[in-house]
Amino acid sequence: MHFTMPLPASMAPPQQATTEPRWVRRLLLGAALAFLTLFLGLPLAVVFAQAFAAGVEAYFAAVTEPFARSAIRLTLLAAGAAVVLNTVFGVAAAWAVAKFEFRGKSLLVTLIDLPFTISPVVSGLMFVLLFGSSGVFGPWLIEHGVRLVFAAPGIVMATVFVTFPFVARELIPLMQEQGAEEEEAAVVLGARPWQLFFRVTLPNVKWGLLYGVILCNARAMGEFGAVSVVSGHIRGKTNTLPLHVEVLYNEYQFAAAFAVASLLTLLALATLVLKEVVERRAARRHTVLPEPEGELALKA
Repeated sequence: MHFTMPLPASMAPPQQATTEPRWVRRLLLGAALAFLTLFLGLPLAVVFAQAFAAGVEAYFAAVTEPFARSAIRLTLLAAGAAVVLNTVFGVAAAWAVAKFEFRGKSLLVTLIDLPFTISPVVSGLMFVLLFGSSGVFGPWLIEHGVRLVFAAPGIVMATVFVTFPFVARELIPLMQEQGAEEEEAAVVLGARPWQLFFRVTLPNVKWGLLYGVILCNARAMGEFGAVSVVSGHIRGKTNTLPLHVEVLYNEYQFAAAFAVASLLTLLALATLVLKEVVERRAARRHTVLPEPEGELALKA
């Protein structure tokens, strides 16, 4: 009678995840590549080709003229404010939802998802109805010299509204998965609230927080619908980069429009690179490395 010893896992032949024929896998891969080329690669190539169609000097003139500089400054202002405010709100909301039990918890989670279910145009219209000159609070604000709609503050508010779920939605499931054991142990050992946050909670969620901040920033800089409603399209004052691109395109300044659009495209590509770096580092952090053979022998 012959007995066959099973091979160790490290020496066993690799198992394939799927059993489809090779031609099926190649067909699916080819279809995916063709789709990406048609709907992603070609549009990106067209944007940069049209941006430099009038020459390098025309490109830099389009992205450095006064209206473009004003749009860049306003976009950075709105995105920066949205990232800061949504980071503070997202961390606080995620900590409350994941670490505590309280009445209205499910309502809070539902409200966090509200901007995902409302059209950005409707979001902007809500701010106009609330703070516009004929809105609910508009006359009182105008009487006291405060202007929100058709000004930079209204653009910031609209941008914050459409982007505030991103950080919270990244942190809530992460904190729920980690539980509250480490925080409870730190409290038992005498940790103060700020020590608890900066030395226990924040290190455990830093990659998820950074991932949410990246997505929030990208969404804020590319926001069009809500900002378009509350801006008033005042060139040099309330136009962000997406709105400036629309104005240039409607005026048949195609080379300038694509030149400004290329800035947003570069931002999107940079966001993808940062997203990939964060995902890889987060995955590496959670990967369990094999122990050396010497330590395994000692444990045995």
